[in-house]
Amino acid sequence: MAEADFKPRGKIRTVRDTPREEPLSPGSSMCAGCGAQTMIRLFLKVIGENAVIVNAAGCMTLLQTYPYSNLSTGWLYTAFACAPAGAQGIRDALDSLISQGKIKDQGLKVVVLTGDGAAYDIGLQSTSAAIDRQLDFYYLCYDNEAYGNTGFQESGATPYASRTATSPIGPANPLGTTKKKKDLFEIWMAHHPAYLATISPAYPLDLMKKVEEATQLRGPKMFIGFASCPTGMGFDPSLSIEVAKLAVETGIWPLKKYVNGKVIHTIIPHFTAVENYLKTQSRFAHLFNPRNEEAISRIRKQVLDYWESFGIKPNAAP
Repeated sequence: MAEADFKPRGKIRTVRDTPREEPLSPGSSMCAGCGAQTMIRLFLKVIGENAVIVNAAGCMTLLQTYPYSNLSTGWLYTAFACAPAGAQGIRDALDSLISQGKIKDQGLKVVVLTGDGAAYDIGLQSTSAAIDRQLDFYYLCYDNEAYGNTGFQESGATPYASRTATSPIGPANPLGTTKKKKDLFEIWMAHHPAYLATISPAYPLDLMKKVEEATQLRGPKMFIGFASCPTGMGFDPSLSIEVAKLAVETGIWPLKKYVNGKVIHTIIPHFTAVENYLKTQSRFAHLFNPRNEEAISRIRKQVLDYWESFGIKPNAAP
């Protein structure tokens, strides 16, 4: 199906169209200002409570603290590496029972929920296999760019020059993380899933529209969300949405989707200075005391190179 043939038939056009249902109710053990929880709430508002979440070990495991639960969906907890395998088992069991006439097809959705540690690193193999088998499931990665649940250690998602628990700042390591963040979007895109998108808690309408589009398709539906994390990134919880918004406005976190073989940017940012984003978080504080122009310029160039690769020329230097 060509891009021109893909015409979403959704009902969500403005924020007023946000579904009123609350599959994720208030009251959880998550940190104040957790951007991931905001995304999950919006995500579930669109797909509804007729779903089972397969959760890999990570921050969101705390959504279910026995004997309490603030979810009206189903829930299966798995080890770090095998959430997509768990999703395959659930989907296969449902399809088998439906084909045998033992249960009716009630449109139950299977959702994998993981952090970036499982998505980028530990669970990448089982995810690759699930996409390759064209498993009909949703995958939501909340990316806070580190192993947040165990102390904010470096992960494959950690960006250049970020301080983490395993890349601390010191005389022998003045930059923190020295590698470039892994491009999970490109890795997943190479598998040709039915739908792939990046999302942000600061752009709820963009998020809900993308999830609604995905519900119209069958096969792997993949989402990577910017999970603003006050505890690990180091900012006041009240600034969580502002930090997430700056990630997009500076061009550091592109909002895009891949469908029918094409990448489409759904938000073209204002390209404000990257410093505006970096200065909000203590994990980048070492870049400004004293100012490390070389490192900041390298981050600026990464942003420019990315957007120019798509023929988009920032109207102001980021």
